[in-house]
Amino acid sequence: MSLLSPESLKELQNRKNLLTFSAGVDSSALFFLLHEAEIDFDIALVNYHTRESSSKEAKHARALAEQYHKQCYIKEVMLPPANFEHEARKIRYAFFEEVIRHHHYDNLLTAHHLNDRLEWFLMQLTKGAGLVEMLGFEEIEEREHYRLIRPLIHTPKAALLDYLHEHKHPYFIDETNNDETYKRNYFRKQFATPLTEAFHEGIQKSFRYLQKDKEALFKLRVIKKTGDLTILERTGEITLDLRQIDKVLKQMGYLLSAAQKAEIAEKRDVVISNRFAVVLHEEKIYIAPHVKVTMPKQFKEACRVAKIPQKIRPYLYSLDLSPEEI
Repeated sequence: MSLLSPESLKELQNRKNLLTFSAGVDSSALFFLLHEAEIDFDIALVNYHTRESSSKEAKHARALAEQYHKQCYIKEVMLPPANFEHEARKIRYAFFEEVIRHHHYDNLLTAHHLNDRLEWFLMQLTKGAGLVEMLGFEEIEEREHYRLIRPLIHTPKAALLDYLHEHKHPYFIDETNNDETYKRNYFRKQFATPLTEAFHEGIQKSFRYLQKDKEALFKLRVIKKTGDLTILERTGEITLDLRQIDKVLKQMGYLLSAAQKAEIAEKRDVVISNRFAVVLHEEKIYIAPHVKVTMPKQFKEACRVAKIPQKIRPYLYSLDLSPEEI
């Protein structure tokens, strides 16, 4: 069985790739698999200093990168325990995206595997979710300035462990993964791991079928895209509209919370985290960066005539775009 997805491999060849590395089982396996496949890549790691082994893992990452002639980018950070996972994710992806922009990488690679996907699916299932939410992450996702690729998404974790042991490749174990007070760990140990070990072939097939269903049922209805302004056609269903908005913002590197989605559904005209204006207006959805500029009366009037929502107008003006073009 090939552990790396053929679809991902095609996208990685002759591209500049950055691997998110932790020195754990998953990212270590992906490191060596990519090396064997002769894929060019560098690595990036965030050291949160939450465990005794954190600094050892960072040191190992540097040594591994040097041994295999790769660049290694490391960010050192200390976070308070409150809301740690959310804040850690924000910092992690902000760091990765900074490296991508500064060094012009094409793809960001993560080591999510089949167990992770099933774990997410089951967690969303118990919350009450639709197909899009339950499928969660995809193998290849378009972001604003790069693509996020998960080459192991169809591979069970047991196969990664077998690979590492067979080839005697080094890796670290994160002891916090055994703490079932974290919901994710509970779902992993009690459900995702045993199910994947017993039925991984069927689970692989099911996710492929579900992904095809999702692609057939749900497509972005893009009317126009100019700069960071996206105009979508409304679907007639607020749930589907929210999914379109969620996908566009994800491509721009922002993940909507459940509370933010509820606010959009209720108000239909909002600013998200002081960063993005989202307006559901008549038959269109407008999404643009939130900016504050002084606009001349003539421009405001032209926007009014063209029915451009107020929160979208400053971004148009900042780009010197005519309302008539929109």
